[in-house]
Amino acid sequence: MAPELAVTIHALVGGGAARLAAAGVPAARREALALWAAVGGGSPGAGVLDGDRSAGTGAEPFQAAVQRRAAGEPLAHVIGRAGFRHLDLVSDHRALIPRPETEGLVELLLGVAGTGRVADVGTGSGCLALSLATEGGFSEVVATDVSSAALSLARENRDRIGARVLLAQGDLCRPLRSGAFDALVSNPPYLTVDEYAALDPAVRAWEPREALVGGVDGLESISRLLDEGRAVLRTGGWVAMEIDCSRAAECAGRAGALGWTDVGIHADLFGRERYLLARRSDTT
Repeated sequence: MAPELAVTIHALVGGGAARLAAAGVPAARREALALWAAVGGGSPGAGVLDGDRSAGTGAEPFQAAVQRRAAGEPLAHVIGRAGFRHLDLVSDHRALIPRPETEGLVELLLGVAGTGRVADVGTGSGCLALSLATEGGFSEVVATDVSSAALSLARENRDRIGARVLLAQGDLCRPLRSGAFDALVSNPPYLTVDEYAALDPAVRAWEPREALVGGVDGLESISRLLDEGRAVLRTGGWVAMEIDCSRAAECAGRAGALGWTDVGIHADLFGRERYLLARRSDTT
């Protein structure tokens, strides 16, 4: 009897792509190649160039990864990695998956404050704090989160990258020293309860609710951060945070009412009003 033919990478990836497409996954072939790269430790391009080679022992873990993705688990969780600016971060259920629109927050803050002490409030995976620590000239970077699970993920990413970031557990600004910081950055929860309920199931089922919902009106965490931030920033210090574009004007109004100055709303890479930037005045 002739030996059974080995499955090639091309055939395996093609079958995986068909399964993902049938499950409604967009860009199914690209994702199948990404899954193969994660399993084999190579690049998606290698899966194309080496397509005639036998999949070997990689076939079984690839099929398992395809099954997870087809069931709705986010690609970043299946792969276990997410890119953010120049960083390659561990990503799983403990925190939000880093997203491209959040990357602009780093650029915005570095444009006004690149030295001194900075705090990342609600750090999640640590993507903002780690970017600031590796791209800025800060003497101290502190990252806080109320979630011990999120902090464990941030610690894993910090140790993997080798950046100098202090981690502290606590709600918003409570772990931070009064008047000690030159800048605050945050991607706080900013969805309403109704907006959260309407999210894609792939988000609701796999990413932490507490990192997404900012109260009934979506502004609870933002309002508290604007209030508490006044105490931990030095005069002239900057706060930069990600906000929901539909409530950008309301966020700016609340910042102004609390005495922040130089309040501005800035667009993300998609042209949406995504960031609030403001400065602590000497009367705030």
